Amino acid sequence: MRDFSFERATSPAAAVAAQRQPGACFIAGGTNLLDLMKLDIERPTHLIDINRLGFDHIETTADGGLKIGALVRNADLAADPRVRRDYGLLARALLSGASAQLRNRATTAGNLLQRTRCFYFYDTTKPCNKRIPGSGCAALEGFNRVHAVLGASKDCIAVHPSDMAVAMRALDARIETLQADGRTRQISIADFHCLPGSTPQIETVLARGELITAVLLPPPLGGVQLYRKVRDRASYAFALVSVAAVVVRSGSTVTDARLAFGGLAPKPWRVEAAERRLIGSNGGAETRSAVADIVLAGAQGHGDNDFKIPLLRRTLTATLARAIGTA
Repeated sequence: MRDFSFERATSPAAAVAAQRQPGACFIAGGTNLLDLMKLDIERPTHLIDINRLGFDHIETTADGGLKIGALVRNADLAADPRVRRDYGLLARALLSGASAQLRNRATTAGNLLQRTRCFYFYDTTKPCNKRIPGSGCAALEGFNRVHAVLGASKDCIAVHPSDMAVAMRALDARIETLQADGRTRQISIADFHCLPGSTPQIETVLARGELITAVLLPPPLGGVQLYRKVRDRASYAFALVSVAAVVVRSGSTVTDARLAFGGLAPKPWRVEAAERRLIGSNGGAETRSAVADIVLAGAQGHGDNDFKIPLLRRTLTATLARAIGTA
């Protein structure tokens, strides 16, 4: 590990001011950053500890939603009675991620910002456009079993690893930030993560020195909420395919639906056209198949990960069948 300096921020304003200096980086739980530093992938020269800034609370908002502080630990968020009751999808996604030890340390903001687990990103002997822009993407012709089939580019086919972010995408979360000039803004989670295009090293829309302070959830949708994660082993493994589903019905008719996906793309993936196909139907087998067709339009495997396309179809249709059957 390379040498670095360290400070504990005493206020949000002090934190964003310190982070503007070259080589500075925020640290909270450190569950991803410290690994990347040890592997010489991240090389911060100055770490700013933000754990004492008070962003570790969950509050009910005036409209009946939730405000989740950026430093709320994953385990605490999953266990919160309001989350379990009204946002069961989020609780299930959190509990499917990592291990109990990591969930006790990892934070809400850090989970959103965690970097890809692409084998070649972690191997500094191989080319990777995320690590060294312009060096190439070794995964394209390499072992790409866990890589993207949607939203990728010729410069990067890595996937975003977060389970929590997939659930929050289905729930239409908004991310609250403090900018370097002292202004605040809210960013839809739909716009927060970037597709790789020709600049895969740019992963979010955050500006230099911008600090996540909270995540806002709208009032609960109700209905049936499911999170289905398919992975190589039962725990401590990233998704090959995951489906976050919210289905609301009136009688036999679907009146609202939200579908988001993990393990498939460089960001939490959502296809609103697929949701619209489900709304107004009874969710029968023909409709579920049509929904899968819409989600998979344009999907492209790269050899080792070709299996993800039929796997997503089976996982999505089974998840919808269960959600509609128990709605």
